[in-house]
Amino acid sequence: MNAVILLSGGLDSATVLAIAAEQGYQCHALSFHYGQRHRVELNAAKQLAANAGVKEHRIIDIDLAQLGGSALTDESIAVPEVAQEGIPVTYVPARNTIFLAYALAFAEVIQARDIFIGVNAVDYSGYPDCRPEYISSFQHTARLATKSAVEGQPINILTPLMSLGKAEIIQRGVELGVDYSLTVSCYQPSETGAACAVCDSCRFRKAGFAAAGVSDPTLYI
Repeated sequence: MNAVILLSGGLDSATVLAIAAEQGYQCHALSFHYGQRHRVELNAAKQLAANAGVKEHRIIDIDLAQLGGSALTDESIAVPEVAQEGIPVTYVPARNTIFLAYALAFAEVIQARDIFIGVNAVDYSGYPDCRPEYISSFQHTARLATKSAVEGQPINILTPLMSLGKAEIIQRGVELGVDYSLTVSCYQPSETGAACAVCDSCRFRKAGFAAAGVSDPTLYI
C-alpha cells in the first residue's frame, strides 16, 4: 500500500511520516527545493527519510523565488521576529497548492491512493492553504482531475494533524519514536542549522515542547 508523504524536514511532516509508517504504508517521501532561504530543512528531510526507511525520497526543484512575494523566497523581505496580525509575510503564495499538485501527479504514477500532508488549523500562522476548507477543495479537484479517480480509484488527501495543537503533535511523535533533534522548523537558521528562536515557527515550536512537557532538542542561536 503506497502513500506519498510531503516531507519538509520540519516537526509536523516528520510526525506525519511516522504516522503513515505506523499505519503500514510504503512511504514515498516528496520534498521541494523551491527557492527558500536555506537548504538546512532539506538536509533534515534527507536524514528523516533515511531513518524512517522510506521506499524512496525525491527532492523536486522548483523556483518560487522567481515570483517572490514571501519572506521565505525573497531576501529583500525580512523574516518577522514578532507576532503579526493577519496573514504574515512568511506565507508563500500558492505553495501548498503547488506541492499537492506534484504529490497528486506522483501518486498517480506510483499508484498510491493516499497523500499525507502535515497542515494544521490550530498553530498554523494564519496561512490560508492550511485550513480544512482548502484541503476539502483540493480533494474535490483531485477527484475531478485525475485519471485514477475517473476510473474509480480516487486519491485521498490525509491530514492527521489538522485538529491537533503543537503540544499534541509532539506528544504523538514521541509515542512513535520521532527524533525531533533531526527536524528543522526555523525560517532563518544559521548555516550550521541553529534556529533563530524568534521567528513564528521557532516560537510555536518552543511553546509546543514546553506545553507537551518534553525537552526541546533544538539547537538555538
